[in-house]
Amino acid sequence: MTTLPGRPHSALLIVDVQNGVVADAYNRDVVIANINSLIGKARAEGVPVIWVQHSDDELKQGSESWQYVPELVRRDDEPLVHKLYGDSFEDTTLEAELAELGVGRLVVTGAQTDACIRSTLHGAIVRGYDVTLVGDAHTTEDLTAYGAPAVEQVIAHTNLYWKWQSAPGRRGGTVDTAEVSFGAADAG
Repeated sequence: MTTLPGRPHSALLIVDVQNGVVADAYNRDVVIANINSLIGKARAEGVPVIWVQHSDDELKQGSESWQYVPELVRRDDEPLVHKLYGDSFEDTTLEAELAELGVGRLVVTGAQTDACIRSTLHGAIVRGYDVTLVGDAHTTEDLTAYGAPAVEQVIAHTNLYWKWQSAPGRRGGTVDTAEVSFGAADAG
C-alpha cells in the first residue's frame, strides 16, 4: 500500500538501542531479546536490517554511551544511519538507503518510545511509507519525575494509537515480535 512507487520491499529498522539510551529502559533485556529475534528472522529472509544511531551532547559520537548495546551486533554490510534529531529521516541518509533497497515498508523497533520512536513513526508515514511498530520491541525510561505517565502506559498508548494509524495510501499497525511478517502486503 505504500505511496512510494517501485518500493515493494520491507526493512527492519532498529532505532537508538545504544548503551546510554537503554541503560535504565523499561524491560530492557526482553526488548533487546525481541529485537535480536527479529534481526535473525530478517537476515534469514533476506530482509534489510537498518541501524540508526543518535548523537547529541549526552551521546557523544565514539563514547561508550553512544555505542550500540553489545547484545546487538550489526553486520558490516548493514546500513548504519547517524542522526541528530528524533526523526530518523531528518537530515540523515535513511531515505537514500531505503530508496536504494526498494523499501516502502518499515518494521520499527528500538528506543525511546516517547521520543525517537514516535518521531520516526510519524516521519515515515508522512513520507509515504507503511510502518509497522513492533509492540514488544520498543522501550523508554521512566520520566514520571518530569510529568510523563508511567512507562507501561507510554508504551501501551503508543502501541494502541499506532495500531490504527493510516493516511491516504499508507497504513500503520502494531504487532508483537511473534506476529511480525516482512511481507509488504501484510500489516504484521
